[in-house]
Amino acid sequence: MRHHSNVRKFGREKTQRHALLRSLACNLIRDSRIRTTTAKAKELRPYVEKLVTKAKTVNIASRRLIISRLHSATETKKLFETVAPKYIDRKGGYTRIIRLPNRELDGSPMSLIEFV
Repeated sequence: MRHHSNVRKFGREKTQRHALLRSLACNLIRDSRIRTTTAKAKELRPYVEKLVTKAKTVNIASRRLIISRLHSATETKKLFETVAPKYIDRKGGYTRIIRLPNRELDGSPMSLIEFV
C-alpha cells in the first residue's frame, strides 16, 4: 500500500528533486511568476507557501532556516523584505496556478504559478 507516499518523483532521485524545487522556488521569488509544467507547479506551491509563512516572522532562526532551504542569500533577502510583508495579514494561499495551453513539443500540460 502507498500510504503517505504522494510526492511526485519527476523521474529523479531525491537530491535532484530537492534541487529542482529549490531552483523553482528561487526563480519564483526572484521573478514573482514562472511558467512551468502543471505537476511541478502543484508540487512547488506548498514548498513556497511554507517559506512565505516562515518569513512572516522576522527573526534570525527563520532567516537561517530559509537560507538552508533556498541556498541563496539574495532570494532570502527579497523574501523577507518584499514578498512576506505583503501577506502579513493573510493566513495562507499566497500563490495562484493558472492553466496554460499544452506545450507544443511534447503536449505537457503547462501552468503559470505566481504570487497573488
